[in-house]
Amino acid sequence: MKMILNTVAIVLLFGGLVMMAGSAGDCDGACGPGNTIGQMVMYALMGLAAFGTGAAILISNEGSN
Repeated sequence: MKMILNTVAIVLLFGGLVMMAGSAGDCDGACGPGNTIGQMVMYALMGLAAFGTGAAILISNEGSN
């Protein structure tokens, strides 16, 4: 069970990091308009929540057997 929780937590960490990094959604003007400021903040906060959840799972699961 610990291995499954660690895997889920790592996926959440990585997914949240990617979501925060790509929250602007722009591609140097070559693909049309990017996200609005509201969408960018929403995606960044969702990524931060996923990152924080994954980190909390890993930290709480550290000492268990």
